[in-house]
Amino acid sequence: MIDVGAKKDTKRIARAQAYIKLTPEIVGLIKGGKLPKGDVLQAARFAGILAAKNTAGLIPLCHNLPLNFVGVEFKVEKAGVRITTEARCTGKTGVEMEALVAASTAALTIYDMCKMFAQDLEIKDVFLLEKLGGKSGHYKR
Repeated sequence: MIDVGAKKDTKRIARAQAYIKLTPEIVGLIKGGKLPKGDVLQAARFAGILAAKNTAGLIPLCHNLPLNFVGVEFKVEKAGVRITTEARCTGKTGVEMEALVAASTAALTIYDMCKMFAQDLEIKDVFLLEKLGGKSGHYKR
């Protein structure tokens, strides 16, 4: 792990996204709240938040950060669900990994809850949208 002890605490924000491609049938089930396993978007929201909080336990060299906020939002589209996440903290290193892990885990949760209906589900377009804070400044994709 890199020693960040000498760095100043600054406000850090990162936004990420993931997309899960689904069949029109599954999108209809999600919109209608008819999935047998329950409310897929709420389950995915909680999974994303929990994953962000546990990122340091998943990514070997990632620092454990005191998160101030984790948000997970969904846009149900014709062929899938676009997931956007945001992580915030005041600390010595960025929260990009927390935002990315939240987006990935939310997508994996949707996959798990929908896989009984199709085997060709696809998670893609996982990337950082924006980050603020720290010496590298503002990045926007």
